[in-house]
Amino acid sequence: MTDTTLGTPAQMMDPDFTPPLAKAVPLGIQHVLAMFASNVTPAIIVAGAAGFGFGSNSPDFPNLIYMIQMSMLFAGIATLFQTIGMGPVGARLPIVQGTSFAFLPVMIPAVAGQGTAGMAGLMTGIVIGGIFHFLLGTVIGKIRFALPPLVTGLIVLMIGLSLVKVGIQYAAGGVPLMGKPEFGSLAMWTPALVVVLVTLGFKFFTKGLSSVASVLIGLVAGYIVAYLMGQVNFGNVGRAASFALPMPFKWGFEFNSAIIIGMCFMAVISAIETVGDVSGICKGGAGREATDREIAGATFADGLGTAVAGVFGGLPNTSFSQNVGLISITGVMSRHVVTIGAIFLILCGLIPKFGAIVSTIPINVLGGGVIVMFGMVAAAGVSMLSEVTWNRRNMVIFAVSLSLGLGLQLEPGALQHLPKTLQILLTSGLLPAAGLSILLNLLLPEDLD
Repeated sequence: MTDTTLGTPAQMMDPDFTPPLAKAVPLGIQHVLAMFASNVTPAIIVAGAAGFGFGSNSPDFPNLIYMIQMSMLFAGIATLFQTIGMGPVGARLPIVQGTSFAFLPVMIPAVAGQGTAGMAGLMTGIVIGGIFHFLLGTVIGKIRFALPPLVTGLIVLMIGLSLVKVGIQYAAGGVPLMGKPEFGSLAMWTPALVVVLVTLGFKFFTKGLSSVASVLIGLVAGYIVAYLMGQVNFGNVGRAASFALPMPFKWGFEFNSAIIIGMCFMAVISAIETVGDVSGICKGGAGREATDREIAGATFADGLGTAVAGVFGGLPNTSFSQNVGLISITGVMSRHVVTIGAIFLILCGLIPKFGAIVSTIPINVLGGGVIVMFGMVAAAGVSMLSEVTWNRRNMVIFAVSLSLGLGLQLEPGALQHLPKTLQILLTSGLLPAAGLSILLNLLLPEDLD
């Protein structure tokens, strides 16, 4: 419910209004709590897919801590690009940026099993993809026609479907335990199920911050259970530094055409998602439509935030939809409130001990949260598809695109005779499904029955 003591109704709808500091600070931290779990999860998943950082004796453990740091640091910096802005960059709206799930179907196969050696190609792709994303700001309004709810809904659904397997693997014990008796044991599943149940309980049976931050609360509950079961190891927290600056080109540069193409394609999807978030913020918080300048500025900030993060070893950034809903709940449209949250994220990102504490979350606990988060991504896709008129034309586009994309993902060996670059692009499932749906939507006549 809106707190009318913060200001007049007109002030509450003004992005330039600053509430009293005593209330602005907790409101800003509330935004961080709402997105925190989702923001650091992709870094942990990418490190896990690459095969480094897990286990207290892992020599690459500091690299996992570093990736978690960069997730927080550059989420904060990218958020400042949005809220404060510079020139054409930034919507100057209360937009919270964070590490994007959408890019995971491209990033996971790009680094799978390569350890830190795979990070150079990934970061190069992120930087180039970020630059491409930035340039989309000049044309974003002109390409929206090619991405109706049929296409965007299918793409978001495919993102969720392509990632749900990761959640189950993590909940059962993760890649380190696969092939061992402990994988899928009750000891692994118990904390994961606690996370799911507590998250659902707080999401649907509470209101306000506890409902908005339900995933974070669920992870804390699962963490406590895992600790009581002896699954939490604090061995690396004491060895982590108290303060550290990001390192440019930490893993070097390596041009991989498959990763670069995948990142650029996903930049288009991320840009369209940001358009929806900006529109949602303006409607929910200010009762108006977003302006062309705000949409272009938000897209510029998305791309710049991603490119800068990639230079320092961070992952792609995008606007976070859960914070759009939080603005509608609180009724506070102030961009300065979100700026406070961004500063808090930046401070956390400069403290490796904070990243080390986050990294003590057992992989099965994280799995419980991921099951919920990735399931919500798929559900968001279904929600977008509910806006589609399901005539025969649209059903054919959906059916063929989904069958090809999901089928190639489930049976990657079907493309074993293709060049390696094409295998990486096509077996992600997401890219062929998205590309085919866009093409068919543009080519097939609207009056086809």
